[in-house]
Amino acid sequence: MILFTISIVVLAVILIGVAVYAVMQKDLLFAVIATGIMSLILSVLFFLMQAPDVALTEAAIGIALTTIIFVITIRNTSRREDEVPILKESDASEMDDKQKAKI
Repeated sequence: MILFTISIVVLAVILIGVAVYAVMQKDLLFAVIATGIMSLILSVLFFLMQAPDVALTEAAIGIALTTIIFVITIRNTSRREDEVPILKESDASEMDDKQKAKI
């Protein structure tokens, strides 16, 4: 019984950590992968709580379907970090050589 309680608490703490990581992540792909991991942990928690039907549903919808749809959507749209900002001439004159080399 103690091992069961410890495993649920550990999984819940990991779930909270992954949720915070997903919210704080700036890259959308990593955030989607983190939500897939959250669904996996939830599926395991549901299975440990004697709800195998809910665990299978969470695995099918949360892990597989939702993650795949989000990854395909991110892949087919332009990513903001890939865009190069357009600089005005006044901005370019204020930059040093190292900053100009990055562009």
